[in-house]
Amino acid sequence: MSDPRAPAAASGSGSGSGSGFGGRRRTWTELLAGRVGRQPPGPGREHELRESAARLLRRHLNLKDLLVEVEGPACKTLCLDQLMGPEASAGPSSSFIGSALWDQASKLGVPVAVLSSRTVVSSIVQICASSGEPSQKVLLNAEQRKKLSSLLEVAQYLLAHSMFSRLSFCQELCEVQNSLLLEAVWRLHVQNIVSLPELWESHADTQSTVAWLFRDLCLLCEQMEASTQHTDIARTMLSDFVQLFVLRGFQKNSDLRGVEPARVARVAVTVLQRMLVFTLEALATGPQDESPAYRTVKNWFGVFCGHMCGGTISADVPKRFFSHTLTQVLTHKPVLRVSDAVGMQREWSFAKTHPLLTSLYRRLFAILGPEELLGHLQEVLETHEVNWRHVLSCVSTLVICLPEAQRLIKDWVARLLARAFENCDLDSMVTAFLVARQAALEGPSVFPSYPDWFQASFGNTRGFHSGSKKTLVFLFKFLSDLVPFEAPRYLQAHILHPPLVPSKYRSLLTDYITLAKTRLSDLKVSVENMGLYEDLSSARDIIEPDSQAQQDVEKAITVFEHTGKIPVAVMEASIFRRPYYVSHFLPALLTPRVLPRTPDSRTALIESLRRADKIPPSLYSTYCQACSTAGEKKPESAAPGTTADATCREEPLGRLVAALREFRAAVADPEQGDVLSAHLALVSERLSSILGPDEEDSSLGLSRVQLSLRAPHLEQQEQEVADLLLTSFCQNLMAASSFTPADRQGPWAARFVTTVCGRRLLPVMLTRLCQLLRHQGPSLSASHVLGLAALVVHLSESRSALPDVHVALPAPAESLPVPEFFSSLLPFGTAETSLFCLKFCTAAISYSLCKSPSVLQDTLYSCLSPALLKKFQFILFRLFSEAREPPSLEDAAGLPWRLLCLPSADWQRAALCLWKQRTFQELLKEKEVHLTYRDWLRLELEIQPELDFLSDMERWDFQQWAIREHFLPAPSAAGGCDGELQTACSVLVDVLIDFCHSLRSYDCSENSDLVLGSCTGNRDIFSRLQEMVADLEQGPAASQSCRPSQGHFLFRVFRTRLQALAGGWDVAARLQRQRELLVYKWILLGLPPSVLVSSPQAKQPAAPDCTEFFRLVNSELRNLCSHGSALTHDITVHFFRGLFNACSQSRNPALTADLVLSACQTECPIVLTSALLWWPRLEPDLRSRWRSCFQGPLPRELQRLGEARQFGRSCLSADSARPPPGPAWLSAAALHFAIQQAGKSSIKSQLEKLDCQREELLLVLFFFSLMGLLSSHLTPHSGPQAADPLKALDVCAEILGCLEKRKVSWLALFQLTEAEGGLGPVLLRLAPDPHIRLLPFAFYSLLSCFDEDALLREDAFLHVAVDMYLKLICLFVAGETSAVSALATRSQDLQGQGDPVGLITKARHFLLQSIPRCPQKSFSNMAELLATSGDCDPEVSAALLSRQQVVPDADLYQEPQLF
Repeated sequence: MSDPRAPAAASGSGSGSGSGFGGRRRTWTELLAGRVGRQPPGPGREHELRESAARLLRRHLNLKDLLVEVEGPACKTLCLDQLMGPEASAGPSSSFIGSALWDQASKLGVPVAVLSSRTVVSSIVQICASSGEPSQKVLLNAEQRKKLSSLLEVAQYLLAHSMFSRLSFCQELCEVQNSLLLEAVWRLHVQNIVSLPELWESHADTQSTVAWLFRDLCLLCEQMEASTQHTDIARTMLSDFVQLFVLRGFQKNSDLRGVEPARVARVAVTVLQRMLVFTLEALATGPQDESPAYRTVKNWFGVFCGHMCGGTISADVPKRFFSHTLTQVLTHKPVLRVSDAVGMQREWSFAKTHPLLTSLYRRLFAILGPEELLGHLQEVLETHEVNWRHVLSCVSTLVICLPEAQRLIKDWVARLLARAFENCDLDSMVTAFLVARQAALEGPSVFPSYPDWFQASFGNTRGFHSGSKKTLVFLFKFLSDLVPFEAPRYLQAHILHPPLVPSKYRSLLTDYITLAKTRLSDLKVSVENMGLYEDLSSARDIIEPDSQAQQDVEKAITVFEHTGKIPVAVMEASIFRRPYYVSHFLPALLTPRVLPRTPDSRTALIESLRRADKIPPSLYSTYCQACSTAGEKKPESAAPGTTADATCREEPLGRLVAALREFRAAVADPEQGDVLSAHLALVSERLSSILGPDEEDSSLGLSRVQLSLRAPHLEQQEQEVADLLLTSFCQNLMAASSFTPADRQGPWAARFVTTVCGRRLLPVMLTRLCQLLRHQGPSLSASHVLGLAALVVHLSESRSALPDVHVALPAPAESLPVPEFFSSLLPFGTAETSLFCLKFCTAAISYSLCKSPSVLQDTLYSCLSPALLKKFQFILFRLFSEAREPPSLEDAAGLPWRLLCLPSADWQRAALCLWKQRTFQELLKEKEVHLTYRDWLRLELEIQPELDFLSDMERWDFQQWAIREHFLPAPSAAGGCDGELQTACSVLVDVLIDFCHSLRSYDCSENSDLVLGSCTGNRDIFSRLQEMVADLEQGPAASQSCRPSQGHFLFRVFRTRLQALAGGWDVAARLQRQRELLVYKWILLGLPPSVLVSSPQAKQPAAPDCTEFFRLVNSELRNLCSHGSALTHDITVHFFRGLFNACSQSRNPALTADLVLSACQTECPIVLTSALLWWPRLEPDLRSRWRSCFQGPLPRELQRLGEARQFGRSCLSADSARPPPGPAWLSAAALHFAIQQAGKSSIKSQLEKLDCQREELLLVLFFFSLMGLLSSHLTPHSGPQAADPLKALDVCAEILGCLEKRKVSWLALFQLTEAEGGLGPVLLRLAPDPHIRLLPFAFYSLLSCFDEDALLREDAFLHVAVDMYLKLICLFVAGETSAVSALATRSQDLQGQGDPVGLITKARHFLLQSIPRCPQKSFSNMAELLATSGDCDPEVSAALLSRQQVVPDADLYQEPQLF
């Protein structure tokens, strides 16, 4: 309405009606009368009234009532579900439905968008209600899904044609949301009909929206796995909902493009909170597996993972969501008090926590780092009331699942204690104790036991409590308050490991101990009856004293066996815990039994306690009398040697233990030396009963032992047997060496080794030794090292009777004799392993010398491998600077074996003593065992610098000494370099390459470019090579190092190694050669670029010598090209750096550069094509370097490269093409690379720009395009220049068509040889050999592009086609088309293009059809071609031969001259 009084009238009307409560309500007639009086009619008044009425209806329209009032039931029948139902004959289109809605809207006089929205909502409601199934469901069935999909297509059509109102649609949906299935709403969201945030925002009642979403999400989680056909849809729905909730609820406003309404964020956060609360409460009830509640919890917890909460969400949003969730979990229903947590926390360990809750923790930990988790946990504890059950179970999960968090937990507890005692903060004290106890419940592998932690925290003068009386009172007040709620084990720990208290405050401690003992008495637990070795931090219940005493006795006997002394715990118990010691421990120890003839460990412990007056005489007398009675009851027919106790006789392992004890007693008693064989026979019999009988001398028949160094594995029984035998040998050796030198101990050790070298037991012993020496060496005790070293010596002595050991990865698969095998088990790459290797080598060498001092060389050669002796020298040089000086042999240093057997052995002193031993130094003069320069390099390369014993400076100093002072001046006969720095460099390069190959074999490295960079080798050695190469170039030997007659030493090493490699085109040979060349390239890139381009000679003009590098490129590096006709960027840049270096030393830099690049055109053209490929990255550096160094324009040849590059770009631009610079192949290469980088598949118009005189350029361009086609098949993803095979084929076809159009013969490209002149040698040097060999594949890939009529007229075509066909068959038979076949298999687009079998079939069909059509001249020289490989296809050969033999007279085909 345009009348200015209308608003006032409306307002008045409103006020009038509103005032009806206080005055008389005016009638409708009165209102109209007044209205008419104020609004005189006019010519446009009727139209204005209609518009105003329409606006009023649109604003206040109740479409449902209107549809009922107008047209009655007919309006209700307008439902899209009926229009699209299966009963419709052909299904009306969306446009028909839109027309129907327009008609209906015009009849009703309402906007079509409003009517469409209401109609779509009605249809959705009918679809959701059409299943007839129970209402408790959220997923559509197949029929409903099909109908809804059709409906949504119509809705999208309506949206696209502005016939749909989102606002009206959302309002209608909100009214019927309880009638909607969740999947239907989700599909509206994912198909962009209306988004979920729009629905939430339009709903006025937020609580009802949250309740509806919560209810349906619970049903979705519960029904997710009910039907396998709906599982994927349900998971996707849940993932989408969670992502949306997390994004809308936890993304900061600054992260969003537009600020989300607060209502949407509130809905999202509230739904997530209600779901988590519901699952936590359901989990607290202990749901049964596969119950509805269990499925709901399981599936909801499954959303807490990276891919469910990831997607389009930024990285910070999941962190905020996970932090919020963790806070909710930790603060959910904080009803448990601290006193409850103290008494119940042992039930909250990781093993006892519900697996679903621990899985939730682990999922939360995956996003939040350990530091973040600890910080968040500390913040929650300081600012919230917490659920202690969840907090402590979270701590348990944290220390179990995140090893890096264990140290953080310890530091956190220490900070809590420091804060607690500093401020007398009770909260920090409670938290520290609860967390420490909870972590201790998970075992000592993740956290110290509670007694150890308590003693470490309060049992010394540096404890947190030792600051003042105030802190002491605070501690004991806290401990006293805990007493009523403490578990007995913690009270026992406090009593047995009390805090350290000054004497003047001793009353505080005694009062607490009295209180704790009173509490234990109330719990009927006696502190005096605690076991000697009882774990006070374990969660298990306290067992009976008698059962604990049996365990204490077994543990005490084990400790006594290892130490030979009464255990400290037993001595302390005999004094401080005498009731338990007398009432429980001694009766368990003195259980009557049949005493063995040779005293065992139990008997020895009892005798030691008796001599120390720790056993009452009366009790000991009773024990002896009971044992005698038991001996009298033993049958007389009992066989000797079976006097072990009854428990040992029952089990095979027990009988073996008894036999080994008797053997140990015989070894320790010199008077029983004559019965060793009998005892060993008994041991052998016991072994046979466990592992099965062994054949006589079967070790000789065992060809080899198979062993894996990476993961040696034994069955449990096998490992137990091996441990028993190894422990027995070590104990026997230490016992025998304590009173007898090694050379006077008799043959017991050799006989023992013979016993364990049977066919069945030898692999077990070697595997166990591999586990101990290679994987657990640094953790072995001194007695273990001595015993195992002596065992290795005796095993090596029997090398002639033992089979070789075939070791698998990580070493190269090879068979090693036993001595070499043991040497390979000694790692030395780190500080720990170096020290262990030194100890083992010192012990083995010392034992060998001490065992047979009269026979030196033969003994050591038979006992030890040269590799072990070299490792000893190497480690001694590294660790001890005094060993680098010549040893003083005048002092007669004794053998160090006796030093090593002492309880406090000094290994450094023993090693130096052995080094200075005259006989050992005499041995090192032998060539086989002397450490050479090559040996030193191999060993030094295995050092890991970050874990080395030496610092960086110490390692540099040692390496300088070793190379410059020790090995460089030494004669070659002694393993040195004769003072030749070139020799030192050559040997280093050779060893470095071997090392890289060995590491790639050992570690299966996947990095093919940076070989050493992915290894754990010592990269410092390569730095020494760089230093020596620099010295060679700058020193007086610089002129000799690059003599033209010999070439650079580096290329001589490469050439020698390449000649030793196997040739051929099989896969193994090619991969080996490729791996070798990758190492060469890596070495070249690490050395100065002057290695590639030498300095120019003094006389001018003279080009720098690049012959060696060109030769390597042309023969080898060219075959590594993944780009077809160009080297990699790194080696190209390195060459030009060398060129600039040579120019800087020349009197005429421009001339020098031009001479080198001109030589490249004829000797190594691929260097120039590589520069063209990388020119955009290369040119800026070249220009800046040249400008800064020489102050002038680029040399002419470099400018030519730039011009060629510009020519290639200009050919593809809309402007006219620049004239191509010479030579033609350079311009063709530039154009080829421009086409590749532009990614064009059609270049017909660009080719037409080239004038008719550019036939040679077109021909070379066709060759480059063939190389690109082959590269796209062989290396489909090799870099930014990689072309799609189909595009590359199209480019080749268009160039071929251009050549045929200009009648340019291109067949010569498939018959290139080095012998011919012209382009042949150049093109062959521009492509890798594998590409040249695959030219037959490229030839027949273009079969469909051939102009057959034109080709058949060429005499050479048939010869080339047959040659390519026969070569293609040979390539297929040799397997060289496997890469092409693999690509064709992977790509559906290449199914008919890259399959070699299909290509051969097409080629064969083409030849058989073409042979009869070819002219007779085409069959010349065909016999020679078929003679080489004609048997590949007999049918084609027969067709060729038959056609060749039919040579009709040409006159018969001429028309007769009749007139």
